[in-house]
Amino acid sequence: MDPLAAEVHLYKDEEHSSSLLLQLNRLRQESILTDVVLCSGTTQIPCHRSVLVCSSPYFRAMFCNNFVESQQTKIDLKSVPSSILSSIINYVYTGLISISMDIVLSLMQAASLLQYENLFEACSSFLQGQLRPNNCLSMIRLSDIMNCNSLRDKAKEMAMRSFSDVSVSEDLCELSLQELMGYLDDDSLCAEEEQVFETLVAWIHHDPISRCGAISDLFKKVRLRYIHPTYLFQFIANDPLIQSSTLCTELIESVRRLMFSVGIKSDKDFSMDSLWAAPRRCTYDDMLLVVGGRKNNELTSREALAFNEKSQKWLQLAKLPVSLYKASYVALHSVLYVLGGWMINTKDNQVSRTVYTLSLKTNQWRTAEPMLQPHFAHHSVSYLHFIFVLGGLGPDRRLTDSVERYNSMFNQWEWMTPMPEAVLHPAVTAVNHRIYVFGGEDAMQNPVRLIQVYHIGRNMWSKMENRTVKNVSAPAVALEDKIYIVGGYTRRMMAYDTKANKFIRCASLKERRMHHSATVLGDNVYVTGGRYVSGHDLIEDVDTFECYDPKTDTWTSKGSLPYKLFDHGFLTLTSVSQNWAKS
Repeated sequence: MDPLAAEVHLYKDEEHSSSLLLQLNRLRQESILTDVVLCSGTTQIPCHRSVLVCSSPYFRAMFCNNFVESQQTKIDLKSVPSSILSSIINYVYTGLISISMDIVLSLMQAASLLQYENLFEACSSFLQGQLRPNNCLSMIRLSDIMNCNSLRDKAKEMAMRSFSDVSVSEDLCELSLQELMGYLDDDSLCAEEEQVFETLVAWIHHDPISRCGAISDLFKKVRLRYIHPTYLFQFIANDPLIQSSTLCTELIESVRRLMFSVGIKSDKDFSMDSLWAAPRRCTYDDMLLVVGGRKNNELTSREALAFNEKSQKWLQLAKLPVSLYKASYVALHSVLYVLGGWMINTKDNQVSRTVYTLSLKTNQWRTAEPMLQPHFAHHSVSYLHFIFVLGGLGPDRRLTDSVERYNSMFNQWEWMTPMPEAVLHPAVTAVNHRIYVFGGEDAMQNPVRLIQVYHIGRNMWSKMENRTVKNVSAPAVALEDKIYIVGGYTRRMMAYDTKANKFIRCASLKERRMHHSATVLGDNVYVTGGRYVSGHDLIEDVDTFECYDPKTDTWTSKGSLPYKLFDHGFLTLTSVSQNWAKS
């Protein structure tokens, strides 16, 4: 056989389908070979049964089964408006249709009836493009009527994401109790808890006679753990609606006992376990912040940075109002506090008792109630609604054993029991109603091999000698029941098990590190900056940014800081998601 005769070529005409459809439409327009007429009102549209059968399961069932319509030449579609029917038939023969707000609902209903699924979803996509915070709740109701899941999902997503705008709309007040509870119970709701409370109050006031009885069920949806104590105990607790409900007032009292017990065993009535364990809503992000310190070996830095995990970049925040040497840094109630420090650029180079605060919501610095005594080279730690300031150097630049406490509930400072031993540059953190102070050095710069423990509820100190403790200028962070002490003129990383009262050796740092900072984010420990001792005993500043995973006992690099830095604040701040932080 000739080899050429065995060759096969598969030809595909790319224009065949569109050309065939075009010809069929011309036949329809000229009523050639049409065998059925679709009627709506006075409008009559000649069509080809075969085309209708191929385009829709509805017409396939009508014409290919023993229905009476299969024998009729005229089919009356009374429920479909004539203009809509004309548009749909034109779509069947051309694949083209114009969708506008004037006709989209009628078109969607007809597409659902006649089983044109792609057309139905095209209408849904059009409506999704019209979604706004002020109409998304209405769109959800519409999607339920139309049984359109794709529209409902998008509208619900917008309602959850833009709840701040949705909550002030009239549509929200028209929600049923179950619908509102569904929103408030959802972890993905983008709203601060204060706003959740204000929303449920507005909903009840819309129809107080029939809705007042729902206050206790709705109030359980407010995640009281994430509300500032002042707002909770002074505003919410005194709201007439809350006071009208015995269960609501008991819930608030249970929270009060939990927050003020500081170590005293308290009963968690009214399912407080589950209410207290409710996770934060997605509105809140944990952000890593770097603030102050000594930048590029300068004496002080006013810089403040936030780390954007998505872009893996450091974002510039508003600068500190003043230059502070060896201030302390702490986070409480989504606010960054910068306490004390030596104000070196002032005329008297005075030690400060000023407290500066920064909220990421406004990205603006303000002053708070000043400390009772000036401090620098001191430590601050937050626990529950308190901030504790420990030791450091006082106004006379001498080592002090003083402890003072800030109560954010009452916006006041008070003296607490002094430390047993005054130490400089210890590792300090709080866990399980106690503050732990590891090591440091005394006034003669000798290492102190002590663990000093402060019981918050009893306002009492205890101390114990431990030969393992030998750290100076090292940070400490708490993760579950363990306290991690990172370096401190050493490469060692030690984990102190507070329950077993023993130290566990962890993976070491690459160099002997000191004057660095650490914080916890998620299940990991993050460490930034500091100074290290080289092999030639030279001290150098670093810009490192590292992560330690306790589960694998490994260190990984997260890149670097924008500049070399030490004696700085590095902490995790829970904040409301901000547009500026996503840029």
